[in-house]
Amino acid sequence: MHAPLSEPILPPETSPSRYRWPLYRFASFCAGSVLFLICLGGVVTSENAGMSVPDWPTSYGYNMFYFPWQYMTGGIFWEHSHRLVGSGVGVLTYILTVWLFFQERTWLRWLGVAAAVMVSIQGLLGALRVIEMNDKIGIFHACLAQALFATVALIALFTSRWWIEARPALTPRHWTGRTLAICALIFAQLIIGATMRHEHAGLSINDFPLAYGQVWPKVDPESVDQYNGERLAHNEIPTTAVYINMQMVHRVGAILITVAILAATAAVWLTPGTAPILRRWSAVWVGLVFVQFLLGACTIWTNKAADVATTHVAVGALTFVLGTLLTAISWRLHSQGELATRGAE
Repeated sequence: MHAPLSEPILPPETSPSRYRWPLYRFASFCAGSVLFLICLGGVVTSENAGMSVPDWPTSYGYNMFYFPWQYMTGGIFWEHSHRLVGSGVGVLTYILTVWLFFQERTWLRWLGVAAAVMVSIQGLLGALRVIEMNDKIGIFHACLAQALFATVALIALFTSRWWIEARPALTPRHWTGRTLAICALIFAQLIIGATMRHEHAGLSINDFPLAYGQVWPKVDPESVDQYNGERLAHNEIPTTAVYINMQMVHRVGAILITVAILAATAAVWLTPGTAPILRRWSAVWVGLVFVQFLLGACTIWTNKAADVATTHVAVGALTFVLGTLLTAISWRLHSQGELATRGAE
């Protein structure tokens, strides 16, 4: 009943393990907290509140954890809340890392250590962003947040009852490698998006679906000067050819990702007997990418409204992480099939 498949990316998992529901639920809560932190960071950037608190580790000279509530207004509220939640996420991640040492799988313990290292670096990048007053550091800060979200979400999956008790099931040929490639493409898209947001180039093209009235805008000096003349007339920040091309690449990337996810989902639904979990969640994946595409358009149409832009960031993170989880699920089903085949020989 197991169709011929491509070679697994990783060797089959053979170490015994026991389902611990408190660990699974705590890992899931940690993953949700990282997503909340990403959303809060998106609000900070969308509201241009990144330097509302200009010192670190203090906040206007106060101990960060004793900052007076009456001063938590406007951009200070968003920036300081981001710091507090970030500290909380760090503590939760460290607790999760220690907890993982009380379960059987050595490789999962190391994944927990990786998450702890990532959250530590993330905190350091956040501090340097303030101390150095450098927007470019914010790009790495945003991208590492996406990687941390995926890592903690995978830990939640690996501690779930489904993962531990998974049985062999059919997966389309080469599907694991295909979804892994899509995840890499999505992450590249997230990098471009983070760069545009932190370089304040998110509206270098202010119309959609066309770009300055063209399918692909001209970026010669004369054309860019003309665009900037129109932008200044509407009180918009001038742009450059680099930022215009970057936003066009982002648009092309959105189309490629949408088509790739549709193709991967079609393969799941058109392959008879495919595991229901892959069909169900790949359909959700399609829904997310369409919502994300619409949010990208609305970000432009609403002149980058903070709530729309932040939702765009959050759905992008969910799209990336769901793809990562689907890749892991596909591999798990495949590896279980490999183990079953070896046991029958």
